[in-house]
Order: sequence, then C-alpha cells, then structure tokens
Amino acid sequence: MKYYLIAGEASGDLHASRLMRSLKEVDREADFRFFGGDLMSAEGGFRVKHYRDMAYMGFIPVLLHLKTIFKNMSICKRDIEEWNPDAVILVDYPGFNLKIAKHVHSKLGIPVYYYISPKIWAWKEYRIKNIRRDVDELFSILPFEVDFYEKKHHYPIHYVGNPTADEVSVFHARYQETMDEFTDRHGGLDGTRRPIIALLAGSRKQEIKDNLPAMIEAAKEIDGYQLVVAGAPSIDDEYYEKFIAGSGVSLVRNDTYALLEQSTAALVTSGTATLETALFGVPQVVCYETPLPALIGFLRKYLLKVKYVSLVNLIADEEVVTELVAEKFSVANIREELVRLLPNAADGHCEKMIQGYEKVRRLLGSEKASENAARQIYDLLHREA
Repeated sequence: MKYYLIAGEASGDLHASRLMRSLKEVDREADFRFFGGDLMSAEGGFRVKHYRDMAYMGFIPVLLHLKTIFKNMSICKRDIEEWNPDAVILVDYPGFNLKIAKHVHSKLGIPVYYYISPKIWAWKEYRIKNIRRDVDELFSILPFEVDFYEKKHHYPIHYVGNPTADEVSVFHARYQETMDEFTDRHGGLDGTRRPIIALLAGSRKQEIKDNLPAMIEAAKEIDGYQLVVAGAPSIDDEYYEKFIAGSGVSLVRNDTYALLEQSTAALVTSGTATLETALFGVPQVVCYETPLPALIGFLRKYLLKVKYVSLVNLIADEEVVTELVAEKFSVANIREELVRLLPNAADGHCEKMIQGYEKVRRLLGSEKASENAARQIYDLLHREA
C-alpha cells in the first residue's frame, strides 16, 4: 500500500520513522512518500520536502514566512493528489496538517489518519470540529487524551502506547557505556571529567535563542559540573557556536539519550525532551522563555485549558517537575531550582521528583506504540478496501 506521511519537526521525524519501520513489518509492499526529515528518509521512500524548511514557530516568524508556508501547503496538496496514496498519515504539526486533512477529506476522499494528536486539550480546543470532520482515525500516545476526546468530545480514539517510552526502553537495553567512555568518545568534553549538567534547549532556532543563554548563565556558576548542550538534528553547529563560544560549554551531536544517561541533572525546554529526561530518571528544571512574559503568564492562567506545560506534569496530573515559564523564567530562578536537584540538597525535592517519574512510567504502560499504530492502520485499510 502507498502511505503519505507529513511530519514538520524533529520529534515528528523520529516518531514517523518508527511508524514507517513498523508499517514495513506488517505490509511488505509498503511504499512511502513524505514531508519529513533524515530519519524518515533512512526508512525508504521519497522525501518531498525536509521539515527544516517548514518549522516556523511564533507569531512573527510565521508571519514573515507566510509565503513559504502557503507554497509548501500547495505543493503538498498537489503532490498527494498526483500520487494518490491509500492513506495520508499526519504526525502532530497541527497548523499545517489540519489544513491538509481538510483538503484530503473533502477533495480526494483518501483516509486520513492522525498519529500523535494535536495538543488541542491545551490550546485551540475548537479544532476538535476539524478533527471530527476531517480525520478518520486518531492514534494517541498520551493516556490522558482518551478521556479528553472520548468523554468530553465523544470522539473515539486509539491509545497505542508512548513511542518515547518505547525508544528509551530499547536504548536502556543495549547501552552499556561508562562515563569515561562517553567522555572520551566526545573528545573529553571540557577536559575536566566533572559530572554533567545537560542543557536541552529545544529543536528550533527560536527556542534555542530564547532559552540557551539563560540556561548557560544559570548553570555556569555552579561549581563542580561541566555543561553539555544536546544538539538538535536540524540545527547546524555554527548556530550553537553563537552561544557557547568561549564559555567552556560542550556540544554533543545526535547522542541525547547517552548524554542523559550520563547526566546528574538537566535544564530542559518544554516538549518531548521533558518526558525523555524523566524516563532516564534525570532530575530537571523545565525552562521556557516567552516574549511579553507578563502577558503570557496572564493568558496561561486564564485561557490555557491545562495547569501545566510539560508532558511529565500533564501525564502525572501533578507538579512533578518545576516549570519556569513566562514571568517565572529568570536566571536566578533557574539557578535556584537547579541547585535543589543536585546531590546533597537537603529539602528532598529531588527524591520526590524521582517518585513522580515512576508514576509517569506506570501511566504510560509498556505498549509498543509504533507497532500498535501500524497494525491498526493496516487492518483499517484492509477493512475499508
């Protein structure tokens, strides 16, 4: 069968690539065409557009690139129509993907499957109308979404397990590197052999620009640790050099899981990375700088539909990790919270966080998300054929 997939950022590229691999296991004739990244390309098929040419965030960057965004959307619609796949599989990235879903559903009549739900439970809940109208089946990777969609909106979905939990579990099963081996493999890092504080500053340039300088400033004054940045796949080393040159901070490429395995603590920009950090059992502070922090703080308090921004807290439905967002984001606050997570801190905050991580693991379960989704998609297509 022919599958057309659309992923618009690094995490989507990862999850879509795993789904493609699983689809090949259930469908020996699987043929792929996609908007995505290098990981999806490694699974085969034809890449129409790389996600780095699509990943714009924030009002101003989106406004400045509207022409490019509309051009990409037009290319995608026309390409789907010409290739005529058996199914279109959308992976998160709702601003783009929901418009594609509307076109495919209304104009082409091709089944539309959504893998990794848009986060409408946090913002833009009205999009449920678009999803109900244009999406044939939705495959969720977050357990709390079942109640949101099925009980609140009477829209049945499939919880297939969490792919990040799968990936971390697989990594743990095969990873046996020591701290010295990891350090040597990355050029000795800063040359001190000190324990590591990991800096995960996001996967987009805007996030990195907004968050990394404050992360470095907050952590560099803490004695006895070296700072290591986890490089995002789509960001060149030259971009990171703007922030780390001359600072003694190291950069690790394409090795985030090994970095987390070797880290004592982490500063993490909200997103999938917060969940990855939790699954590795690394104490973390969630840091997310926003423009106009007072206004964003007000909007978060009165307009957002959820109490938290990090996946860890959302899944646990309690504050497991501290979130320094909007008006709470400052170098002083980041440093204060980071110190509470280091060994020998006296207030028990770190131990409580680790207990919260265990709750998150239990709630996610042990299902194989990509395998479950692939099997269900294949079965649904055969049922409709």
